[in-house]
Amino acid sequence: MVAGNYNDTDQMAWFFRFDATALAHLRFPALVTTGMNAPQGVYVMWNTFMLLPGAVLAPVTLLAGPQTSLTIVMTIGFAGSALAMFAVLRRWAVSTAAAALGGAVYGFSPALLHSAIGHYDLQFAVFLPLLIDAAFRLLTGRASPWRGGICLGLLLTAQLLVNEEMLFDTAITGLVMAVVLSIRRRVGPRGELRLRDRCGPAVLGLAIAAGTVLLLAGYPLWVQFFGALPQSGSPFTLDFFKADLSGLVVPSSLMFFHTSGSAAAAASFPGQLPEYLAYLGIPLLVVLVVASISFWRLPVVRALAVAALVTEVLSLGGTLLAGGHAYPAIKLPWYWVQGLPLLTSVIPDRFSIVADGAAAALLAFAVDAAVPRFAALAARRMPVLAAGRRPVVVVMSCALLAIAPIVPKPLPPTAATPLPPGWSAVFAGLRLPAQANVLVVPIPSATFTSPLRWQADTGEPRAMVGGYFMGPAWNGHAYIDGDGTPPAGLYLNAMWTLSRSSIPASLSAQLPPDALVEAGKDVQTKAVIDTQMRAQFEAWHLTSVVAVTTAGSPLGQYLTAILGRPAEAAGDVLAWRI
Repeated sequence: MVAGNYNDTDQMAWFFRFDATALAHLRFPALVTTGMNAPQGVYVMWNTFMLLPGAVLAPVTLLAGPQTSLTIVMTIGFAGSALAMFAVLRRWAVSTAAAALGGAVYGFSPALLHSAIGHYDLQFAVFLPLLIDAAFRLLTGRASPWRGGICLGLLLTAQLLVNEEMLFDTAITGLVMAVVLSIRRRVGPRGELRLRDRCGPAVLGLAIAAGTVLLLAGYPLWVQFFGALPQSGSPFTLDFFKADLSGLVVPSSLMFFHTSGSAAAAASFPGQLPEYLAYLGIPLLVVLVVASISFWRLPVVRALAVAALVTEVLSLGGTLLAGGHAYPAIKLPWYWVQGLPLLTSVIPDRFSIVADGAAAALLAFAVDAAVPRFAALAARRMPVLAAGRRPVVVVMSCALLAIAPIVPKPLPPTAATPLPPGWSAVFAGLRLPAQANVLVVPIPSATFTSPLRWQADTGEPRAMVGGYFMGPAWNGHAYIDGDGTPPAGLYLNAMWTLSRSSIPASLSAQLPPDALVEAGKDVQTKAVIDTQMRAQFEAWHLTSVVAVTTAGSPLGQYLTAILGRPAEAAGDVLAWRI
């Protein structure tokens, strides 16, 4: 897997195992699951389960494991996003060379490259250009209301089942472009559309698209917003995950051209590298600004330039962050809307993904517009450069130099968390029923996700206490891990911390010791006693306790004292039946 974000990667592996298992048992889409956070469960649509890719790759997941499926998704995310942008640009009459350039800039952009560090749902940006294309084909009359509406509805549903947030960001981008193009009487990517003449068919097409979405995804959306586990608000601090203004020009260690200073500055970004999405580089920014000014009279350039600018500004969040320093007095546009319902769940810095798409398309159109202008200028002053395909070569060479700073390095690989010795043997011996709630120690959470990986790789246990998810707490507000790990669970994790010397270093190395040691001290001050532990076991409706530890460790001795002799023991795993 890609190094740098094992938490989200383990979580995504679990999601893909869930998708495959649900499909194999003909329960797809299972919109609520107790496979995680048993006995309460988790709502699929409030989390990034990537239902569509997970279903398509279910055979791969079942045969080769979820990490293989995730690697395929990441590969398609890069190549497919580039191909989608290329196809859209060619459809709108961009030359092959310019469209290839635009596709490469988008598909392998810094935003998608950094998203590949565990954020597979963001990095899979294949449908975003296709959505913009389908919408404008309706607006320009290039598609009939029925055919175009159904096509747009299918794409909307597909993206909805990949990532809802990017669907919102793409809708904002398309809306900005449509507004800019509608300012003049003749609008559209090539100026073909008289908006007032197309208003009726366009509205009909959009209505058909909305009906298609409701038909295919209406029930999942209803369960998400009106089901038994409603939630409100955002699990994240508002105005935290936002782009740094300097991030536009400071390359991270994932760029081929970077310095130790720039890499250190990017690594210190509050959202860390998976959210470091804004980088474009000074040369490309200069070229985009010059191209926007030079070809402003072209409607498509004007629309893309404004869309790129608006989405980049939105990515900066509610207040300015520049050079690692916050300027709360400087209010930005997102500040005035970030508290609105649903918008609280939108992470601003991810607007950089659609901004990169707009920038890539703008560069492609600008290259095509620059070739004849350069040829005319060269014919007057340097005739030798105006002959044949030389104008194309010169303009493309300048464009390639402009994108050189965003050429990526290979992503850093690391091994996925291995199974503890004895894991599969213990579950084979337990022979648990399908609905058995199992407590795995260490208890999984956002801090420690290895149990999710073990469950994803083997399918066992089928229902597990704890997890890493977005869910409602007791007050209905959304939090990471919902109500969190209760004191009894924190005590067990603290005991597991004391037992780290008895488990493989590859597992214990991922545990942030300070956090759990402090948690252990906290629960110790509350004098968690055996009766309280048993009461918590009853509240969890446990069938079994499985601990990744040895019999002689502090955790093994403690669980044996309150539960008796383990029912199963193999390798580094002990298990008790409740």
